[in-house]
Amino acid sequence: MSADAEDLPLASEFPAATRETWLKLVDGVLKGAPRERLVAKTADGLSVEPLYPRTTDATIVAGRPAATPWQIMQRLDHPDPAEANKQALTDLENGATGLSLVFAGANGSAGFGLDPSPAAIRRTLDGVHLDAGIGIEFQIGPQSREAPFHVLALLKEQGIAASACDIRFGFDPIGAAAVWGASPYSWDDMAPTLADAVNAVAAQGVQGRAVVADGRVVHDAGGSEAQELAFVLAAGIAYLRALEASGMPLSTARNMIYARMRADADQFLTMAKFRSLRKLWARVEQACGLTPAPLFIAADTAWRMLTRRDTDVNMLRATMATFAAGLAGANSITVLPHTLALGLPDAFARRVARNTQLILLEESNLDKVTDPAAGSGGIEALTAQLSTHAWELFQNIEKAGGIWAALASNMLQGQISDVRTLREKNVARRKDVITGTSEFANLLEKSPSVLPARPVALEAYGDAKYTFDALTPYRLAEPFEALRDVSDEILARTGSRPKVFLANLGTPESFTTRATFAKNFFEAGGIEAPDNDGFWEIPTLVHHFKKAGTSLVCLCSSDAVYATNAADAAKALAEAGAAPIYLAGRPGEKEADYRAAAVSDFIFAGSDVLATLRAAYQEAKQ
Repeated sequence: MSADAEDLPLASEFPAATRETWLKLVDGVLKGAPRERLVAKTADGLSVEPLYPRTTDATIVAGRPAATPWQIMQRLDHPDPAEANKQALTDLENGATGLSLVFAGANGSAGFGLDPSPAAIRRTLDGVHLDAGIGIEFQIGPQSREAPFHVLALLKEQGIAASACDIRFGFDPIGAAAVWGASPYSWDDMAPTLADAVNAVAAQGVQGRAVVADGRVVHDAGGSEAQELAFVLAAGIAYLRALEASGMPLSTARNMIYARMRADADQFLTMAKFRSLRKLWARVEQACGLTPAPLFIAADTAWRMLTRRDTDVNMLRATMATFAAGLAGANSITVLPHTLALGLPDAFARRVARNTQLILLEESNLDKVTDPAAGSGGIEALTAQLSTHAWELFQNIEKAGGIWAALASNMLQGQISDVRTLREKNVARRKDVITGTSEFANLLEKSPSVLPARPVALEAYGDAKYTFDALTPYRLAEPFEALRDVSDEILARTGSRPKVFLANLGTPESFTTRATFAKNFFEAGGIEAPDNDGFWEIPTLVHHFKKAGTSLVCLCSSDAVYATNAADAAKALAEAGAAPIYLAGRPGEKEADYRAAAVSDFIFAGSDVLATLRAAYQEAKQ
C-alpha cells in the first residue's frame, strides 16, 4: 500500500495511480497517435507537458513578506482633476489600498490620463492623505516627467515627510522611448539626467523605488514571456549602471529600482513569469556582489487581452490574471477595468476592478500562503525554462551593447514582431480563442456605458533626433472587432446585418454539430447565421435560401450526408444565385468533387477564420 493510500483510507480500495498506468490510458485514447500531440508550446517555444510529477527539492521563491496582502491599486486616469479626485476618494473609501496615477502620454495610458500640471495634481490629490499608509504609484510619460516633483512639492507644502509615504515614482525613459519609437536624446545623455532626478528624489527623503523596469512595453506589443523578462532585466541593469555611475552605492541603487509586468489570463505562465523574474533578479544582485533581497514587482492586468465586445468576459480574464499574480507574490496589483478598451470606465467598472482583488484577498485568502506554486511540477518546470530562456535573451541584449543599443538597432523589435505575427496567426485560426469575440459572439449584445471624457492635450515631445521601430501596443481581438464594426455599420445603414444561410442537410443529429460550429464561425465576424430545422429535399432547401435574403451559404451536415447530398445541394444553390458556398468540415478526398459542384471554400477547426470572413464580406458586396 502506498503512503498516499495510508493517508486516504477511502482510496485504499483502489490500486495506486502511477505514471505508467496513466500513459497506458492515454495511448488507448490516442489510438496510435504520438504522445507529442499532447505537448503544448508557448510563444517562446517552450514545451508544456500534459502531466508533471511533484518537484521534491523545490525551494520557496521569496516575494511579499509572509501572510502579507498585496497592495490593491486602483487606476486613476480621468483627465478632469475634480472627477479624478472624486474617484480617488471613492476608491480609497471602498477597499483600495493604493492609487496608480496614470498621466496622459504614459505607457499604458490607453488614450486618457491625468493632467500633469501642478494645479491639476494638487486638485486630484485633494483630501488624499498621502502619509496614511496607502501606496502611490506614478505611470509617467515624456510630457509628465516633472509630475513626481510636483507631488514632492505638495508634500513639503503640507508638512509631510517624503519618508513617511509609500511612493513609487516610475521614472522609465527607456520604456517611454521604446513605445514612442523616438527620443530627442541618446542614452548617454539620458542616463546622467535620470541619475540626477533619482538623486534629487532621494535627497528629499524618499526611501527607494524611484525607477521602474517596465515589461509592459514588450507584453503590450505582443512579445513573449521570456522577452518581457529579458527586457525588464536589461532595463534594470541599464538603470543600475546609470545610478552607480552617478556615485550612488549599488546597495542603494538596487533599492531605487522596481519592476512592473503584465499578468494575463494564462494562470500557469503568469505565475511562472513572476517567479522567474525574482530568481533572475537575484542572480543579477549576486553578480553585483549584493545579497539578494526580494524585488518589488508591480503587476498590471494585461491590455492585450481586453476586448471591446462581450466586455463582461474581461472580468473573468482579469480575475484569472489577478489570481495568478497574487499567488506568484506580486507586491501590488492594478486591475484594468473591463470597459477600458471602449473608453474611460465608469463607477461600476471601477468598482468591479477593486472588488476583483478584494474578493480574492478577503474571501479566498490568497495572501495566506507564501509561494504556493513551490513544488508544483508544472509551474516549477515552466519557471526553470523561462528563467533559462530569458537569461539567454538578456545576454544577447548585453552582447548587442545593452537595451538602448538593442532598441536602436531594432534587434529587439524584430524578435518581438516575430512573436506578434505568430500570435496574430493563432488568433486568426482560433488556436488562441478569445471568448465572446472570436468564439461565441453575441450579435445582440448591448455596449456598456463609459464616461464622456476628452483626453488631455499634450505638447509635442521634443525633436526626434533618434528614431527606431516603436513597440506599439495592440489588443488581440482587434481584427475580429474590425469586422464586427463593419457589420454594425451595415446594420445602421440598411437595417439588417450581413447573413449566411445555413444549408442544414438531413436530421438535427446529422447537422447540429457543424451548424453550431458554422454559426460561431460567421457570427465572430458579424455575419448573422440564423438557425433552422434542416432540409431533406433540395427544392425545399432552395426555396428557403431564396427567402433568406443573402447570397452567402454554408452547407452543414455529417460526412455521410455530404457524400450523397452535398454536391447536388451545392449545384442547386449555385443555380439559384448562391455565392460563395462554404462547406463546414474538412473535405478530404472529396475536395475536387465539391469544388466542381460550386463549393467555394471549407471551414473547419484550424482554418484561417479571419481570411475567410474578410473574403465573405468582399464577396457579399459584389
